[in-house]
Amino acid sequence: MIDDEADRRALPGNGLPAERVLAEVRALRSADRPTHGGRLFAYVYDPAVPGLDELAAAAYAGSAHVNGLDPTAFPSLLAMENALVGAAARLLGGGPGSAAPDVVGSVTSGGTESLILAVKAARDAHPEIAAPRIVVPASAHAAFAKAAHYLRVAVDTVPVSASTLRPAAADVAAAIGPDTVLVACSAPSYAHGVVDPVAEIAEAAATAGVRCHVDACFGGWTLPYLRRLGVDVPPFDFAVAGVTSISVDLHKYAYAPKGVSVLLHRDAALRAPQYFAYADWPGYTMVNPVIASTRSGGPIAAAYATLRHLGDDGYLRLAAATRDAVAGLADAVRAADGLRLMAEPESTVVCFTATDLGLDLFVLVDELAARGWHTQPQLSYADLPPSVHLTVTAAVAPRVAEFGPDLAAAVAATRAAGPVALPAELLALATTLTPDALTPDLVAGLAAGLGLTAPADADSAGAEQAADPADSSDGAGTAGPPPGRMAVVNTLLDAAPPALRERLLVEFVGLLQRPTW
Repeated sequence: MIDDEADRRALPGNGLPAERVLAEVRALRSADRPTHGGRLFAYVYDPAVPGLDELAAAAYAGSAHVNGLDPTAFPSLLAMENALVGAAARLLGGGPGSAAPDVVGSVTSGGTESLILAVKAARDAHPEIAAPRIVVPASAHAAFAKAAHYLRVAVDTVPVSASTLRPAAADVAAAIGPDTVLVACSAPSYAHGVVDPVAEIAEAAATAGVRCHVDACFGGWTLPYLRRLGVDVPPFDFAVAGVTSISVDLHKYAYAPKGVSVLLHRDAALRAPQYFAYADWPGYTMVNPVIASTRSGGPIAAAYATLRHLGDDGYLRLAAATRDAVAGLADAVRAADGLRLMAEPESTVVCFTATDLGLDLFVLVDELAARGWHTQPQLSYADLPPSVHLTVTAAVAPRVAEFGPDLAAAVAATRAAGPVALPAELLALATTLTPDALTPDLVAGLAAGLGLTAPADADSAGAEQAADPADSSDGAGTAGPPPGRMAVVNTLLDAAPPALRERLLVEFVGLLQRPTW
């Protein structure tokens, strides 16, 4: 137990023993969703390879204090970055002997940074365009909107078909204008796991003289292996002539610790506007290929160790296990009364929706969580219904047989519970309130009414569990406190238009992110 209030702070009056600090961290971690065990279908990527965590952690620790700011001071980091870029380039259709022999790239902190830099490079390549624009499918990752917001670039969104969940290449071509600096597509898209018509979109971009970026951050590392396993993967990489850049996350299906992504350009001239250099001050001349200046070598070294340890054959085996898990989960959905797949799986995603009004998907998500399966609800958008997203990794394969019976039981429990019925006044707020009308008091009252509270302080979290520092992340997903019921919150958000959803979530998260004094 921690009794002294001063010792509860992140900066205590007196330093604490290492063992006690680590016990506190383990206690805090016990409230997290399980990162291992194959029951968490979002946020983490688990290959279930014995010893890989320990290897990556050791490599991370060995380079944690190496600074990527100056590659001449730390050549080890430069060598590992170049090796990661080379591996990604070869996997994605570039390198010696390919159609794109001059591919270059950079290692970033994640997919969002990679996409921001892709947009920056495209924007800065055309300083003569005063009001640059990008063309993206509605299914493109939200990081494109974030990039546009940060970089003051306008977004032209192309709708996706409710049946194919892809944009039509003709619609993308029609959206390209004289101020367009970049056209984007996904391989695969995050929400539904389908591959956009990259070849057709890239051709339209090339015809217009515009760059084409393929966002392969989510599952792009696995697609080449699925193709080798016989899956019909459409062209999406540098083998497609009009593709000028590709991003792929190594902390997803390359199974490296977070956060590591690679942004590739077809040649150095395309990459050049990505850099930031500044010499007009009395300090050192700053040259940054990515957004951050100081960068820890830890994630890069961990990714390097992961790729070297797993090897090409290891990734092929992991892709096969993932393919089989996807097939098994899809079969379970097909067998469940009242559910249908949003699309036939073609990558590493299983996404499904309900076929009748009596089956509330948000309640179903809660029922699955109560059975130890942590899925990701997706709200309705345009003419697309709400859905449930499963990001499938190799670790899921041994648990697939358990999912079908649990899904059937969760469906039955959801029918028995019935749909969420929002109070009339709350529904009216969600459908008529404007974002500007939200006040802190209104949001706080709404949060309290929905049962949303701030997380436990560092001083109280885990106090009861301090005697048992076991990390629940290594279990099957049922350890720790029972999952919260979020169906009412998700129903409220689903009823609200997107702009109000955004503002509500900003305010809700703001309520959670408060300092511990």
